[in-house]
Amino acid sequence: MARNALARNASARNAPARNALARNALARNARARNALAPERGDRDQETAPHGSAAQRAQTEDGAIDAISDQALATLAGLAGGAALGLAARRVRFCTLGAIEGAIWGDDRSGVRMWGVALGVAILASFGAAAAGLFDPAASFHMRFAWNPAASITGGLMFGYGMALAGNCGYGALARLGGGDLRAFVVVLVMGISAAMAIGGPTAEIRDALFAPEALEAGAPLPSLAHGIAGAVGVAPGLVAGIIGGALILSALAGRGLARRQAIWAGVVGLSVASGWAATGLLEHASFGALPVVSHSFAAPMGDSLLWSMTASGGGLGFGVGSVFGVALGALGGSWQDGRFRWEACEDPAELARQIFGAFLMGTGGVTALGCSVGQGLTAFSLLAYGAPVTLAAITLGAALGLRHLIRGFHAI
Repeated sequence: MARNALARNASARNAPARNALARNALARNARARNALAPERGDRDQETAPHGSAAQRAQTEDGAIDAISDQALATLAGLAGGAALGLAARRVRFCTLGAIEGAIWGDDRSGVRMWGVALGVAILASFGAAAAGLFDPAASFHMRFAWNPAASITGGLMFGYGMALAGNCGYGALARLGGGDLRAFVVVLVMGISAAMAIGGPTAEIRDALFAPEALEAGAPLPSLAHGIAGAVGVAPGLVAGIIGGALILSALAGRGLARRQAIWAGVVGLSVASGWAATGLLEHASFGALPVVSHSFAAPMGDSLLWSMTASGGGLGFGVGSVFGVALGALGGSWQDGRFRWEACEDPAELARQIFGAFLMGTGGVTALGCSVGQGLTAFSLLAYGAPVTLAAITLGAALGLRHLIRGFHAI
């Protein structure tokens, strides 16, 4: 104990000396820095902005790296879906509404909007592919051989179910964002039936009758643009440009389409192309771990329900973000316009019809490898062989369903 006390006393006595030495060393360092300052002042002024930019770039890169590619794909789907939801509320962009207006209401503005959206989607998608933002061969619709029976059967089921339910999946999400609780039932049932058709009881029937066949590596793409281009010896982009431009010009020709409707239809087309571009870039960044997809509302409905129940197990992706984005975009649009209001079904027969229609849509959409948006816009934007056939089948099925509702089953 005595030795410890002596050591502490000695340390206390030496402390002032050590402090003095430290102060002297700091002073020498300060004098040295001041002596060097005139020589390096100009160099510091030149390098400081670049150093700050580099630091900011490193900070931004670190923030981006902290977000997974899967989360970025979800955000891309959310943004594009929100634009689609706003279009549905702002100008009533709707598949069933376009068909119903053209057949029963002598109003072709909905069809014209669809033409503008489709033309813009084709031009922008092929433009993004030409810019190297995505590879069409890696997209979902270009990896499977076209199955005409699946396109026709699934399209008819989807179209007829759409008429019974009163909306397609995209339209139901938009109406749900406006407060329609009937649409909530449609979304739930459609999501469940889509999941059943993918990996549930009805999947076995679908696989037995309409099993998709993957294309072999190097096989020609099932695309009208590539097929026509190969036959006449021109670039696929030229064929796409002619088709897309013709659709836009024919839709804008004459009267019946307001400027506001044309603008929002263009937004829809750009949303489809942005989906291809975003997922294409993420597919490249993830070394092929993420799929190249764009907006569709059949299978992603089921994926969204599964994620809602098992979020801790993952499941996020572009499709889930797109589903929630449409509902949120429609909510914002209806709230801003003062049109948000709660609605519910008071007729049990109507509810039963909507449930049956939603079941047909989920099953038919998975069978046809896409819904009215997934095939009618997204697959069509790549000029997939099955897209026009599926869209025609959906239109025919919807016409039959509407006729059934208006004139009765005996009139079909």
